Amino acid sequence: MHPLFVFISMIALLRVEMLLSYLMRHLLLLVRRLCCQILDQLEVMVGGPSWTVKLGRRDSTTASHTLAETDLPGPFDPLDRIIPGFANKGPSARDMIALSAIAAIFSLLLLSSMQCHAQISSTFYDLTCPNALNTIRTSVRQAVSAERRMAASLIRLHFHDCFGCDASILLDETPTIVSEKTALPNLGSARGYGIIEDAKRELEKTCPGVVSCADILAVAARDASTLVGGPSWTVKLGRRDSTTASHTLAETDLPGPFDPLDRIISGFANKGLSTRDMVALSGAHSIGQAQCFLFRDRIYSNGTDIDAGFASTRRRQCPQEDQNGNLAPLDLVTPNQLDNNYYKNLIERKGLLQSDQVLLSGGSTDSIVSEYSNSSRTFASDFAAAMIKMGDISPLTGQNGIIRTVCGSIN
Repeated sequence: MHPLFVFISMIALLRVEMLLSYLMRHLLLLVRRLCCQILDQLEVMVGGPSWTVKLGRRDSTTASHTLAETDLPGPFDPLDRIIPGFANKGPSARDMIALSAIAAIFSLLLLSSMQCHAQISSTFYDLTCPNALNTIRTSVRQAVSAERRMAASLIRLHFHDCFGCDASILLDETPTIVSEKTALPNLGSARGYGIIEDAKRELEKTCPGVVSCADILAVAARDASTLVGGPSWTVKLGRRDSTTASHTLAETDLPGPFDPLDRIISGFANKGLSTRDMVALSGAHSIGQAQCFLFRDRIYSNGTDIDAGFASTRRRQCPQEDQNGNLAPLDLVTPNQLDNNYYKNLIERKGLLQSDQVLLSGGSTDSIVSEYSNSSRTFASDFAAAMIKMGDISPLTGQNGIIRTVCGSIN
């Protein structure tokens, strides 16, 4: 056979294989959606036949473990064993076949329920969009390569969304939606929306209507961490996107840069996060930058909780008046590395934000700060665990929420 013909045949087979793989993914998605819709209806009304129930039975005074193991039909029984098993109890072969249909239906419902109502799982897209994680990672890598600071922005974006974990932070303003983007903790500071949209756009090309924007945010935060030397973790998947935003909750629930320690601790506790989780997550401030107006009062306070030389250095780019938007790195030593230097800064009274330095102010968090400053491994492990825990906060799953086509708007 001519080599050229062999080569052309191989290309043709490869294209057919790719097409079949594509069709199989979408068939599985269609079946899953159909099963979920059926289950959703059956939760209200199964829709099977009705009958008149005879009454007057009485309850036994004992149980029969042996009969339960020998009399009930098993999933591997041959037909000649199933038929007499039913006959011994009175039902005919026709009765047996009719009753078997019920077992098949509820087996399907069980499988459907697992897909529609299962908790989030790291394998959620293995069949429906196997390249989802690689696609997201590519978008994040390109963004962080172009601007190192974007890693901090993506982690922060996930954090600000995950006092709900439903991608509500991504929704734009509309006549019916008051966007969280304009809430005070996000206004003029939350960044990275375009990176999430880029990843979503690529995913829609290969897996339309499958991967949620909430999951993209969660994966992007993990990838951003690893790209700047931080820890990695297994991201649970299967979140769905909200159909609305909560501007009010974004302003009240998110911790602020001027909050006292007791308010920060209680704010995290209200979301199921421990004090240790909070201190670990605060370590994300080892990367990124803050605007002058957020730390001006601290560097001009002449307080005992700030190093004088550190305050003097920061004043150069942050005058007492004007230039509110001037940026300063949260960590002067390793500003582009997600590490435990943040905690070393606190011990030296060089926390840039007041809400950072209060973690070392004679309170319950002092010992945790000291522990993390002495052990980068402990910090990395606890940071990863806290990020996983934060990602579990009130996700929309099953039939709740939607899968947005564009992250900034409702379908």
